Amino acid sequence: MPIYGTRVRILWKCLRRAHILLLALLAVVCASAVATAQEVLPQGPSDPPQSSPLDAPGASKSKPAAVQETLDKRVFGVLPNYRTAKDSEIYTPITASRKFIIASKDSFDYPLLLLGAAYGGLGQLTDQNPSFGQGFKGYARRFGTSYGDQAIGNMMSEAIFPSLLHEDPRYFLRGSGSKWSRTYYAMSRIFVTRTDSGKSRFNYSEVLGNATAVAISNAYYPDGRYAANNVAKLGQQLGTDAVSQVLKEFWPDVKHWLFRNHRATEEQ
Repeated sequence: MPIYGTRVRILWKCLRRAHILLLALLAVVCASAVATAQEVLPQGPSDPPQSSPLDAPGASKSKPAAVQETLDKRVFGVLPNYRTAKDSEIYTPITASRKFIIASKDSFDYPLLLLGAAYGGLGQLTDQNPSFGQGFKGYARRFGTSYGDQAIGNMMSEAIFPSLLHEDPRYFLRGSGSKWSRTYYAMSRIFVTRTDSGKSRFNYSEVLGNATAVAISNAYYPDGRYAANNVAKLGQQLGTDAVSQVLKEFWPDVKHWLFRNHRATEEQ
């Protein structure tokens, strides 16, 4: 039994690392596909390039919030997109109440249940947290705790910490540049954010918020109260957010490409 338990733990660590690498690979593949589509389909005059002032110092002017309103509510019709905004030369902060609204929508939307179900199934397959057991009861506990990880992480990193630290939890689309620069930009936003004054700094809300969520999860994960497990869970949370931001960055391009193909098919 000890040998079997050791093998299960080793298998679980390998699968978790492979899972994070798979997510990163998916993001790169999506970015490459979009870039290929952009090269095949010429851009029309109605598609002006967008600037990326996030790294420019002093971008803290004010303007009506309509300039930075959120885009489609869902990416690929599934992924919540409530905290994505268009970038502009004039930055408009949002209130603390708006931050809580965004976090609530992200936390209680049905796709998060699907993500919790997927993580719960992976935990069931690899017998993560053996004290949960197997069967329907064991899966229900894994599903509930996996959903709790995501929901608590969202509330901490998108509402509570941004309100306390005066940071903006939104993801601002870059919309221009090479596929690799945009992929790097999207993934790096988990470490770089804007303050309510429009300046760029380290994303304390993302890191501290998810770290707090991981610390809270020790209350309902009796088998994983170790430093290595907590670091792995934090990496999983940050990796999930980074990949989702890559998908959000390229979704407008994918949507534009799909609609152009659809119109071309209708005209034939």
